[in-house]
Amino acid sequence: MIHLASNSESRALLLNKFNIDFIQKAPEYDEEQITTKVAKDFVYIASKGKLEAAIKEFGLETPLLTADSVIATEDGAILRKPKDREDAKRILELQSGSNIAIISAMHYKTKTFYLSDVSATYYKFAPFEASHLERYLGSGEWQGKAGGCMVEGFCKKYIEKVEGYESTAMGLSVERLLGWMER
Repeated sequence: MIHLASNSESRALLLNKFNIDFIQKAPEYDEEQITTKVAKDFVYIASKGKLEAAIKEFGLETPLLTADSVIATEDGAILRKPKDREDAKRILELQSGSNIAIISAMHYKTKTFYLSDVSATYYKFAPFEASHLERYLGSGEWQGKAGGCMVEGFCKKYIEKVEGYESTAMGLSVERLLGWMER
């Protein structure tokens, strides 16, 4: 049993898919305080801050798992969770027909073990169809997703090329975690 210190539905789905028993409750943590413009640094700082907050709030009786994800565009811009529909449209249009990296960091800590990982999955997307994008925006499924992107949903049909794990793109590199959980 682990404590997923995140409110992410995608991360919970991944843990269920890999048959990992967990409880889910996120600590209080404000990502807005992070000022770095480097995507891998942002996710590391955010997930580490969440871990520190989770240790204070929940302790280590149950192993803790924290994570964070962002999208990096070809020019290095960080695309975080959209604030509203217009922001989601702007962010998704930046990804349409482009190469992106979805970067995820995780921290797994027990009383005697600590794992920290930063991973990326790279995508080349075909241009998004305007009507399909409008339906997706109307669905609200983009809410709470890094870059508004759902590689397992809306974006799936536009993937021309992928390098890396889908789980990393969904917010948690479960394949990297599994080997270390038994320690």
